[in-house]
Amino acid sequence: MAKISLNVDGKSHSIDADGDMPLLYALRDDLGLRNPKFGCGLAQCGACTVLVDGEPVRSCITPVDSLSSSKITTLAGLGGGKAHKIQEAFIAEEVPQCGYCLNGWLMTAAAFLEKTPKPSDAQIRDALSGLKCRCGTHVAILRAVKRAALA
Repeated sequence: MAKISLNVDGKSHSIDADGDMPLLYALRDDLGLRNPKFGCGLAQCGACTVLVDGEPVRSCITPVDSLSSSKITTLAGLGGGKAHKIQEAFIAEEVPQCGYCLNGWLMTAAAFLEKTPKPSDAQIRDALSGLKCRCGTHVAILRAVKRAALA
C-alpha cells in the first residue's frame, strides 16, 4: 500500500492503495463516485471512461500510480457545475434508455468534440466506434453528438 494523490474533478484526493489498482476502483470505492461504471473490466465497452488530461481513458485498466500528475475528469465534473453541451444534446435527442453505458458515450464524445468541433458523420462514427450500447440507441447518440457540435 502507498499514498496515491489524485486530482479528480478539480479536487485533490489522497488514498491508500496498491499502485496497480485500477483507477475505476479508486473512483468508486475510495472516492464514492458512481458515474464511471464497471462494465466489462477489459476496456472493451467504455462504461468506465473518464478523461485524463482531456483524453478518454478506460479507468478499469488504468493503474492509479500512473496518474499522480494528471487531471482526471469524471462525468460529474464534465460541465464544471452545469450541464455540458453533450449532456444537453443527449437529453434533447432522448438518448437515455437504461443509462448504464452513457458515461462512456458522453465522456468520449465530449473529448472528441473538444478536438473536432465541426465533425462529419463519418468522423463521429469513427470516434465512438469502440463503445457499446446494448439498448441500441446508436442512431440517437449520433444525432446527439451532431447536435452538440452545432451548439
